[in-house]
Amino acid sequence: MSDKEQIDLLVEKYHTLKQEISKTIVGQQQTIDSLLISIFAGGHSLLLGVPGLAKTLIVNTLSKTLNLPFKRIQFTPDLMPSDITGSEILDHQRSLHFVKGPIFASIILADEINRTPPKTQAALLEAMQEHSVTVNGTTYPLPSPFFVLATQNPIEQEGTYPLPEAQLDRFMFNIKLDYPSLDEEIQIVKQTTLAPPANISPLLSAGEIINIQQTISRMPVTDNTVAYAVHLVTATRPTHQLPATSHQLPTKYISYGAGPRASQYLIIAARCHAALHGKYSPDIEDINAIAHNVLRHRIVLNYYAEAEGITSDDIIDAIIAANK
Repeated sequence: MSDKEQIDLLVEKYHTLKQEISKTIVGQQQTIDSLLISIFAGGHSLLLGVPGLAKTLIVNTLSKTLNLPFKRIQFTPDLMPSDITGSEILDHQRSLHFVKGPIFASIILADEINRTPPKTQAALLEAMQEHSVTVNGTTYPLPSPFFVLATQNPIEQEGTYPLPEAQLDRFMFNIKLDYPSLDEEIQIVKQTTLAPPANISPLLSAGEIINIQQTISRMPVTDNTVAYAVHLVTATRPTHQLPATSHQLPTKYISYGAGPRASQYLIIAARCHAALHGKYSPDIEDINAIAHNVLRHRIVLNYYAEAEGITSDDIIDAIIAANK
């Protein structure tokens, strides 16, 4: 089957997946789209939202429709690295035996990752980067595909350990969850209190997901699209000078901007966004569609921005407008 035929088939599966997920999840279409793009692009995501917005349910439902093993890890201040990766224990014959931790699943929900100390955070982030776990000199490969969704609560910040910018950079996406609309919330209440839980059918396998990832990675990208992605990223850096006719918002409020990994992720995610919408090559529209998720956590704002209520999304909006 050619790559074009694979993409056409992917579009059909994408719509079927969303229909199946909608049996359990009401609304949150942008969040579901972003998570599917992240999975099919082979990246990890950071999910930011207040409690009660069905973050765990979304991930659990995704794992069922994709037919992938799912594990949820609740991050707490007393969580140790071995609680995630696993550890060696003595068996009945007094020999060491490695017991795998919850990290050995295809989809991991790292709930409230900023609740645990940096040493434990580093254990998860190393596994994300290397796709393997090393214990006492022995390396154990993680399942493939392997996808981490980490959540953070934006309200309670006492007793937390915020991820450093260098570690945030490991995540392809930073996805913001919004409150549901009034009609959506009414439907949520009816669906969760008056109706039995829906049965979710598996629609893909691990092998099919890997094949989709490989097909997307082969999609051609024009030089113009690559140049546009790089221009967006370089415009987030304080040393970058925007055209005199454009709004100077970015350079005034940024302490540090995005690095080259952001340019790479823009192209990788844009490929996937294009494929899910039936395109055989990404364009500038696809870059703009995923730019906020890729750049949001890679822009460090200064105190002027905090004082004036300027957000990373405001900066990204201004940069996109300046590059039109």
